[in-house]
Amino acid sequence: MQKEIILTKSNLIDNEVAGTNSDDGVSTIYFGGGTPSLLNVVEIEKLLETVNAAYHVSADAEITLEANPDDINENKLSQWKEAGINRLSIGVQSFNQKDLQWMNRAHNSGQALQCITMVQKVGFTDYSVDLIYGTPTLEDDEWKKNVDIITTLKVPHVSCYALTVEPETALQKMIEQKKKNDIDPEKQATHFSMLTSWMEAAGYEHYEISNFALPGHRSRHNSSYWHGEPYIGIGPSAHSYFGNIRRWNINNNALYIKSLKNNIIPFEQEELTAIQQLNEYIMISLRTMEGLDLDFIKQKFGEEKSSRLKRESAKFKKAQKLKAINQKLILTQEGKLFADGIAAELFF
Repeated sequence: MQKEIILTKSNLIDNEVAGTNSDDGVSTIYFGGGTPSLLNVVEIEKLLETVNAAYHVSADAEITLEANPDDINENKLSQWKEAGINRLSIGVQSFNQKDLQWMNRAHNSGQALQCITMVQKVGFTDYSVDLIYGTPTLEDDEWKKNVDIITTLKVPHVSCYALTVEPETALQKMIEQKKKNDIDPEKQATHFSMLTSWMEAAGYEHYEISNFALPGHRSRHNSSYWHGEPYIGIGPSAHSYFGNIRRWNINNNALYIKSLKNNIIPFEQEELTAIQQLNEYIMISLRTMEGLDLDFIKQKFGEEKSSRLKRESAKFKKAQKLKAINQKLILTQEGKLFADGIAAELFF
């Protein structure tokens, strides 16, 4: 991956991809997509050194590492912090042992709780915890206990996702074979409504459909995705985005390594049309608390597009699923349950 970092820098300079200025400061770095916490500290340091050598990294850059509770101990945390990691994203998923077993997680409920206290003890002030709701084993009172742990410990950032069953997975097969209970969409909707109420009462901003943060602790990295900013992805299957260009590396590890040895980044790419960019903006912006900006659409995509969206959104405002504030369309509490469907109906 170090070689790809260097090659990508050269590629951006040589081709000036979509007008991207490769000398712009890097404000966030994110180690994710798998289990990067399995990297040893020397490997992490080398990757950060390579990024710093190739790009101007802001002095206050947010540098996040994804980690699972069973990978976390005080020694590792101290090493990560010393290496330059200043934010963690922890895949807790649940503090309920039945849930963790149902999801076939490697850690137990004790490790889920202990890792947070260790993170605080070592001195990380920015970190996020992932929780999953709507599992067949998670009752309402147990979901409340999960959220109470988060709010009591004042975890600065929380990402909460409804359990989804992906096609052609082991979970799907087990559900089909009646070895595990299927998910209940009504339970998931109830858990989501409970969650938003509890988090608001505890002082968290619900700044994106699945994300909650105490003031000043939003994820800067993920926010850059939601605001349509360019980003560079490094590694097999990694995606990059440059305004109207999206590209992705191949997912074949052997071919990826072989290509880099020949100074080739093995990727495919597509050029997004104006309509594709508009639809992506609709989808992403509606998920945020700032909402969809009709003035921005008018400026970038034309007055006709902005006017049509205003007309098409009227039925959702009437149904109290959208509200209009200063030329912005923002989902109501009820509307958040239908975010993807509303966005799809507004697409061009």
